[in-house]
Amino acid sequence: MSIIVQKFGGTSVADSEKILAAARKAVRAQKEGHQVVMVVSAMGKNTDLLVDLARQIHQDPPAREMDMLLSTGEQVSVALMAMAIDSLGHQAISLTGAQIGIKTDSTFTKARIRSITTDRLRQALDEGKIVIAAGFQGIDEGFNITTLGRGGSDTTAVALAAALHADLCEIFTDVDGVYTTDPRLVPDARRVLRISYDEMLELASVGAGVMHNRSIEFAKKFNVPVHVRSSFSDNPGTLICAQPESSDQPVCGAALVRNEARVTLLGVPDRPGVAAAVFSRVAARNVAMDMIVQNVGENGLAEISFTVFRDDLPTTLKAVEEATREVGAAGYNYDDNVSKVSVVGLGMATQPGVAQRMFQVLAEKGINILMISTSEIKISVLVDRDAAVDALRTVHEVFQLEVPPACESLEAAGVILAGRAASAAVNNTAEIVARMQGMEDLIIEGIALDESQARVTLVGVPDRPGLAAHVFEQVAAGGIVVDMIVQSVGREGHATLSFTMPQPDLEKGLTIAAGLAKRFNCGKPTSCPRVAKLAVSGTGMRSHTGVARRLFQCLADEGINVDMISTSEMQINVVVDGGQGQQAREALRRKFADVML
Repeated sequence: MSIIVQKFGGTSVADSEKILAAARKAVRAQKEGHQVVMVVSAMGKNTDLLVDLARQIHQDPPAREMDMLLSTGEQVSVALMAMAIDSLGHQAISLTGAQIGIKTDSTFTKARIRSITTDRLRQALDEGKIVIAAGFQGIDEGFNITTLGRGGSDTTAVALAAALHADLCEIFTDVDGVYTTDPRLVPDARRVLRISYDEMLELASVGAGVMHNRSIEFAKKFNVPVHVRSSFSDNPGTLICAQPESSDQPVCGAALVRNEARVTLLGVPDRPGVAAAVFSRVAARNVAMDMIVQNVGENGLAEISFTVFRDDLPTTLKAVEEATREVGAAGYNYDDNVSKVSVVGLGMATQPGVAQRMFQVLAEKGINILMISTSEIKISVLVDRDAAVDALRTVHEVFQLEVPPACESLEAAGVILAGRAASAAVNNTAEIVARMQGMEDLIIEGIALDESQARVTLVGVPDRPGLAAHVFEQVAAGGIVVDMIVQSVGREGHATLSFTMPQPDLEKGLTIAAGLAKRFNCGKPTSCPRVAKLAVSGTGMRSHTGVARRLFQCLADEGINVDMISTSEMQINVVVDGGQGQQAREALRRKFADVML
């Protein structure tokens, strides 16, 4: 018999009527022949009320006691849901995370799932009961109650679906699916019928708030199809699975992270180990860095820029002050009035010109780009916060994201339970049980080396609207296909812009760059005829805050200097000297051997 996991968020169980409506959905699924597990969040704003109550008692309450307190919200919901199902004439049992057997580490308020035992769940399902599982919580080795942090109920639902090898995980929420962008900001935003795990991970990391990235990491890791749909209707929503909605569209969505802060270390000695020292300080404070950009040094000095959530800025600056002294940097600056706008799509890996189109349309709107970071399926730019919504609407329009692809129904998009069942032959029970250990551990899927590229850098270019658009318009006109693009914030209204290209195009690229330098009245462009680009790809790259630190420390230990850095949810890209590529790849393989697929 097939298993379906249904998750209902706080707005979906906010009162007795909504609890009964959710109960009817579960009963209907059971009548259709499925075994049903419900994962339930705390009612409405209950968690916020508990947090507020705790703050009234203690300005900085102990994390363990906060988990003890916050876990009660879900316990109320599961008990009421079980009562609702019983009132409809069906059997149900409510279970806390501990009763289910969700084992976590001991990082209170941000615990990670280590393993799930399913014996009690399966027994209850086999007895014909609907299981009501408390989301957001587990238990550590010391039998302390733990909570999973932001998006914890989504994480619980997908993790249970993975552990049970469920046919489908349905996420019922107050929206009817995943949109091409936030429809509250862009009225023309369109509901996507299907989106790939990788695309959803990138969108989740850049502001798409429908689901948290940790739950998508689970879904990808264990091949769980996730159907995001409305609690308040029976209409189909969006399927998150392995395949994109359309292979013809270069971009599937755009997103905005409004409250970002940018930090730049200035005059950083351009030598091995500097990046590792900086990121070690930040990671030690459990701050997740977002855009990380390092550009090529000039006169033996480089600049390292990265973004964090604005709320994390005070903690970050303490780490940066320490790092500045440790590495002998000239100083640092920051800007807490910036936002990140990104476009995401698997199609951009095979369709050139996406970045140039994005830069051009922003230039036409007079929107200045402060930083650029690219990966194979994402382009992110940092802009002033006041211009962020206009930038989002502009890129949504230029890529015509409001226009649906040929696929006209969710069935055509592939929402069928057989898709999950087809994977059963590959993922046998023994394999799944083995992989349950350390469920949220970092997984490195590959360390790729590209030795075919060269690098060109423009230094001291004026930091004004249209800079990137003009540069890459000229580059594209020269028939050059650009791979990695990094723009970092400079001093006194100037920036540094680097990009890589195929080695045979270097001479042509340098000629174009020299003309641009003359036009911009900046220094002579620098270049390297042979660079090595290393791409470390995996699941959990951003949620595990120490990945960048491990990577850069590994290269520092090998005496390998990093010229360029760009990051995304799925990947960290670094450019090193072409003669050190093989050495760097082997060192990284050794460093990450414990988490390699």
